[in-house]
Amino acid sequence: MESAIQKSKTNVISDPKETLQTFNLLELQQYTAEGAYSSNASTDVHLFYVGRDDVHDILKHILSRVSVSLYLNMYGYDDAELNGILMDLVKDPTVTMLVTLDRSQVHGLTERGLLTKDMAENAAGMNTHFVVGESQTHQISHTKGFVADGRVALEGSTNWSQSGEGIFLFSDHGKPVAGGPKYKAQNNTACVITDPDTISRFQTELVREHMIAKAQDKSSLSEAMEVEPAAAHS
Repeated sequence: MESAIQKSKTNVISDPKETLQTFNLLELQQYTAEGAYSSNASTDVHLFYVGRDDVHDILKHILSRVSVSLYLNMYGYDDAELNGILMDLVKDPTVTMLVTLDRSQVHGLTERGLLTKDMAENAAGMNTHFVVGESQTHQISHTKGFVADGRVALEGSTNWSQSGEGIFLFSDHGKPVAGGPKYKAQNNTACVITDPDTISRFQTELVREHMIAKAQDKSSLSEAMEVEPAAAHS
């Protein structure tokens, strides 16, 4: 990960004691606009809103605590810090990880830059854990979610980008808040789930989508990066 990309306090990838083994949805209420859930909030699912809640730090909170497995499909993959977390997981032989990326997106300027750097750093690891592809009927791979350690799922409309996550730019007494002249946030949601049945079914679907993409032509990251952008969209 580039030195200019700073790890915030919510990114604990370097601390092996921070895991998801005792994860509770209450850990994420600090990232809501209110700083707390309502008294009748579900204990199995919570819906967060980009531009209102700090979805970027929610993603970091969960992903940087992965210690067992990560199954992920992401349409827009433009977040350098989240990519850095996944690169650390690529290097960890104790973590099982399958990542599926959409073929039409890998030639975007930011995404291609991240992936090119990743391949230069660890091509074998990237080709082992990442595939690029489409749906079974050759439409875009539009799933935007993951299952972490078989305990926590996140799904919604949130792409990994500054406007997709509505990355907070300012702090108010140490709390990140939305704002500033360059602040942009799409209308997106991120639903975090701890219900065991939903997690099991979603993880199975993520593996299925990965295997479908892997069986397609030029699905390895090294092959997909060699395809001309126009061909990648066809």
